[in-house]
Amino acid sequence: MKSNKRPDIVKGLVHQKFRGEGDPLSEVFQRALRRPRIFKNREVMRSDYVPDRLPHRDEHIRRLGEILAPALSLSRPSNVFIYGKTGTGKTAVVRYVFKRFEEVAEKENLPLAFAYVNCRISGTEYKALSELCGAIGVRVPFTGLSKAEVYNRLRKGLREKGLLLVACFDEVDALVKSYGDNLLYELTRINEGMEGGGLSLVGTSNDLHFKDYLDPRVLSSLSEEELVFHPYTAMELVDILSERAELAFHDGAVPQNVINLCAALAAAEHGDARRAIDLLRVAAEVAERNGDERVEERHVRIAQSIIERGRVFEALSTLPLHSKLVLTSLLLLTKNGVNDPISGMIYQTYREVCGLIGVEPLTDRRVSTLISELDMLGVVKSDLVNMGRRGRTRKIVLLTPPDEVEEVIGSDEVLASLLNYTPSIARK
Repeated sequence: MKSNKRPDIVKGLVHQKFRGEGDPLSEVFQRALRRPRIFKNREVMRSDYVPDRLPHRDEHIRRLGEILAPALSLSRPSNVFIYGKTGTGKTAVVRYVFKRFEEVAEKENLPLAFAYVNCRISGTEYKALSELCGAIGVRVPFTGLSKAEVYNRLRKGLREKGLLLVACFDEVDALVKSYGDNLLYELTRINEGMEGGGLSLVGTSNDLHFKDYLDPRVLSSLSEEELVFHPYTAMELVDILSERAELAFHDGAVPQNVINLCAALAAAEHGDARRAIDLLRVAAEVAERNGDERVEERHVRIAQSIIERGRVFEALSTLPLHSKLVLTSLLLLTKNGVNDPISGMIYQTYREVCGLIGVEPLTDRRVSTLISELDMLGVVKSDLVNMGRRGRTRKIVLLTPPDEVEEVIGSDEVLASLLNYTPSIARK
């Protein structure tokens, strides 16, 4: 039996089905295609944006420039190490200085190259070395070579091309905590016997106690020069946000009281400029999604709660491998009813999960240090308890909600398979 509905009516019904009230994306598309009311240039508020001017960091820029200046006369500059908490401008200053030096090197046709390696993103020594090779035009496969071979290709490339490479290892502590300081030691020795070309290192770390992880030989070679970045004050953050806001938002979209609030909240958390910029950006996105014309303080409060959960995920997902394994061990014990486990239980479970994924476990003492670091981050709480004749031990409590920890572990391809494991202690 033929349908008596005309094709144009059927077409209209289909249009209504996907474009009318039943379509959850219809309103989203309409808002997105309208001219933005708040953002003028969204990229300015991204964490990787390097502005033409860095307020309140002129002295640090000048000092780093002076240290690297010998490179312009093709002399190897001293290695330099930069300390400072998250959001104090370390990365922005290094990227800014590298950009300016690259412009001069290109203009003067100098055999200089600059490389920036984010050690948290690179993750492995192999990847870090391959990025250095890429910066000087030496091709290295994604995998398949030994670390020694990649190192030799880097050294050979520097010598044959006569290039002077200045490389920044950003958050180098993440690499050292996972793999030790052997790579740094090898890189500080790469210039020995090399007549043409060479390598100078710039290292940055959020960990003010990072020196404790380094062999004295590495420390003496790496830290020929040091810079320390202090946290921004509330007034300095106001200046930074005001300059960004002028470039990023339409006139009148972000009132001064909103900028002041974002600066005050970030200043209360150790003067973190990245935190302040993220807070203002997310607040603007919340206002824009709501269809509001201006960002208000209520949008900042909503953004604060959104970012807080995101920061926990980021902090945990960027932990070194063995710290994640310790956290996984504590999560598995908690999920299987072992409440407030002591350090010995965690270490036993840690050895079990290391065996499951084929990783060589660290010593009991090293794992104890990792637990202390998790305690400092506020992820766990570690209390020393007296066990009577059995001496003293530590009771470990998971402070981060288990579902948030499980989300982080589940997003890691290597560790996700461990979530269904039942530790031997819990099976007794």
